[in-house]
Amino acid sequence: MIPNYQEFMRPFLEVVDSASGQEVKLRDVINKLADRFDLTDGERQQTLPSGKQSILDNRVGWARTYLTKAGLLETTRRAHFVLTPRGKEALSDPGAKIDNAYLKQFDEFIAFKTQSNDSDVTEDDNNNSQDITPDEALRVAYKKINDALAQDILDRTRKVTPAFFEDLLIELLVAMGYGGTGEGAAHALGKTGDNGVDGVIDQDPLGVDQIYIQAKRYAEGNNVSAGDIRDFFGALNLKKAQKGIFITTSDFTSSATDTAQSLGTRIVLINGTELAKLMLRYNIGSRDEQVLHLKKIDEEFFEN
Repeated sequence: MIPNYQEFMRPFLEVVDSASGQEVKLRDVINKLADRFDLTDGERQQTLPSGKQSILDNRVGWARTYLTKAGLLETTRRAHFVLTPRGKEALSDPGAKIDNAYLKQFDEFIAFKTQSNDSDVTEDDNNNSQDITPDEALRVAYKKINDALAQDILDRTRKVTPAFFEDLLIELLVAMGYGGTGEGAAHALGKTGDNGVDGVIDQDPLGVDQIYIQAKRYAEGNNVSAGDIRDFFGALNLKKAQKGIFITTSDFTSSATDTAQSLGTRIVLINGTELAKLMLRYNIGSRDEQVLHLKKIDEEFFEN
């Protein structure tokens, strides 16, 4: 298990201290800390949801930031550090737990936290929120907001009329790149209940390949069964179709999922949760309220 960023603070100082006054490279510290905590290859490579940075690098990086702002570390050049006298003094007490609570004794750290509007200046350091980095806290909050919004958008979708639901799916499929134009997609998806198929949409603008669609606007708990999948499969065979999408606002039973996977025809299952996520992703029934840009230092700019 990857330690939280505060658990990396004292070991970080100890690794730098072991260099006997010589500057230490951040990557070397990260590797040594990974070895010290016996992290597996999977844990070392595990990334944040963005996929752009490993959790290990992120947490060690924030430990480094806090220690530097508190004056226990000094940056000598890009991604290189030495221990300060204050850092040595902190290590001289073997019983001292070096974490945010410890760093709050230093005015520089308090000033940094105040300027960054970090709420944990006044919160209890035993709170679980203290175990994650600001990056992770932001992503946790983002996920909570989106999860609540997805549930709301799914609840509303279950209550719309059949015609509105059909238009909604057309908009979504067009936004995803199917059907060419909205007008063409509407004509393609317009024939409902045609031998077990609710509609067909072009996979490409020229209509070279087509995908057949079955859509069920079901209430929560009214899950799609294996029989429904077999009926759809039979309809696809009648049309000699190779691809199908089965969309429901509820869910699929385990036997329905197994049946879809065992059939020769490619059938993609989209349940209510996935449908809501797609609607959010492509702004169907939702819109961007505010865009936040996360910035980072351009190390090469300052190095050059």
